[in-house]
Amino acid sequence: MRIVIAGAGSVGTHLAQLLSGEKQDIVLIDEEEERLAKLEADFDLMTAVASPSSVDGLKNAGVADADLFVAVMPDESRNIVACMLAASLGARKTVARIDNYEYLQPKHQEFFRKAGVHSLIYPEMLAAKEIVASVRMSWVRQWWEFCGGALILVGIKMRETAEILDIPLYELGEPGIPFHVVAIKRGSETIIPRGDDVIKLHDIVYFTTTKKYIPYIRKITGKEDYPDVRNVMVMGGSRIAVRTAQYVPDYMKVKIIESDYDRCTRLTELLDDEVMVINGDGRDTNLLKEEGIERMEAFVAVTGSSESNILACLAAKRMGVRKTVAEVENIDYISMAERLDIGTVINKKMIAASHIYQMMLDADVSNVKCLTYVDADVAEFTVNEHSKVTKHLVKDLGLPKGITIGGLIRNGEGVVVVGNTQILPGDHVVVFCHGMMIKKAEKYFK
Repeated sequence: MRIVIAGAGSVGTHLAQLLSGEKQDIVLIDEEEERLAKLEADFDLMTAVASPSSVDGLKNAGVADADLFVAVMPDESRNIVACMLAASLGARKTVARIDNYEYLQPKHQEFFRKAGVHSLIYPEMLAAKEIVASVRMSWVRQWWEFCGGALILVGIKMRETAEILDIPLYELGEPGIPFHVVAIKRGSETIIPRGDDVIKLHDIVYFTTTKKYIPYIRKITGKEDYPDVRNVMVMGGSRIAVRTAQYVPDYMKVKIIESDYDRCTRLTELLDDEVMVINGDGRDTNLLKEEGIERMEAFVAVTGSSESNILACLAAKRMGVRKTVAEVENIDYISMAERLDIGTVINKKMIAASHIYQMMLDADVSNVKCLTYVDADVAEFTVNEHSKVTKHLVKDLGLPKGITIGGLIRNGEGVVVVGNTQILPGDHVVVFCHGMMIKKAEKYFK
């Protein structure tokens, strides 16, 4: 597949690095030659020094033969123009990064499609949705819903109180068991587990289950004493903070601390009166205490500094907050954040890459997600009548090592998959893949 990426900023660079590992034909366009030189030397991709909003520049980059054109420059208007030009030159699919929520409204989608912009991504909005999903449950590292919540993915850190430590998974997997362990993060290692694997102290374990059995998962992982989140403090008045405040459930109270006075004024205009905006330095522990951090069940740090966000979450934990979320845009810091046990990590580059990756697949895929802490991806495939997965029971499919089916949704109902499960046309199947193995998994669903 030939993929042309316009913009060698943080998202474009991460996406190019990610896809170059899959031996795709990648071309990265940017106007700054210095940005491109090191990438071309270090990764298996081509670069082109050109303006992505120039017809000649796009032609020289081979956009006419592109299967996918991705515009992820900082300026959304340039991204939209670049996609329109790329589509007119022959690119099969186009994706534009935006920062205007209005463009995502259903009434505008047909307009953009006709103009040649086939998909829009708003990383800040996607990040805010992930934050809200994670703070709904103070005891959960990651929460993701499939088909409107028919099936749930939940990532949980194992503490001493967990009942399922050091027990082989085949002993846990009794008939009728209401969950499936699909991935385990242990130190720097990612495990797509088999029956003889065990769950150990401090593992981050990813389960698939249904909403009905969330209380059961909470019990066996020893998280029943964690408080429900009612009060959330947010450090940083970024676009992510605004969207987070807008998306939280009505029963949650949000307090935002922002150091820039003018930004605080803007926040009060954007948000309703239920959200309290404080002008101050969120790194000031005395200020945090004055604003009642001890009464907060969740603390979210979304400033422009990964280091400040990590340190702020550590300070919040020391002051008794059980649930912390940090925006960490420096990917090298993510493993450090996990070692420091700061809680949930949000990375816009990985979130955006997940959504763009979905566009590469030929099978019918409605969701793709890169798990932040884990070297694994999860995808939701819709099964057609010719799909290979319908030909045998799950245990006889011969799935490669590193790929596991975590569950499925049939007629709107979530089902935990076992070896004797027969997958049927029309099912939505949730697949976990170690590393970059989604393309291998895709072959079973075409």
